[in-house]
Amino acid sequence: MEACSEIDAFFGFPICKNLFLCNQQKTVFYLLLMPGDKPFKTKYLSKELGIARLSFAGEDAMESLLNLTPGSVTAMGLIFDKEQKVRLLIDRALLNAPMFGCHPCINTATLQMKTEDLLNVFLPATGHAPTFVDLLPPEENA
Repeated sequence: MEACSEIDAFFGFPICKNLFLCNQQKTVFYLLLMPGDKPFKTKYLSKELGIARLSFAGEDAMESLLNLTPGSVTAMGLIFDKEQKVRLLIDRALLNAPMFGCHPCINTATLQMKTEDLLNVFLPATGHAPTFVDLLPPEENA
């Protein structure tokens, strides 16, 4: 993600950090979109979602649910999740940027997309409704 900060500056829009997560039982899956420069603390997100423990989901689940390979995780993979088994989480901090960058299901390219197009065009077309989260310690959210 350090290299992405240079790309952010060059293109003038943030590149998202995309994490594929699951609950401890590996029965509920989450795709988290967050700013690339923001640290991820599992405990804060777990608490906000009311889940005992989140962890990174396995490669097999990523491939079967989103048709993606490690390093290529992106919201664009939701087009393959016809049964909506993956819950989309978006850090509210991304809503401040009019544009963002993401992979087009392969990590050798980056797409620039309007944030409003993701929310109002792409996601409705996939049937996924985002859950907005704050990835900060509780005292910083107050």
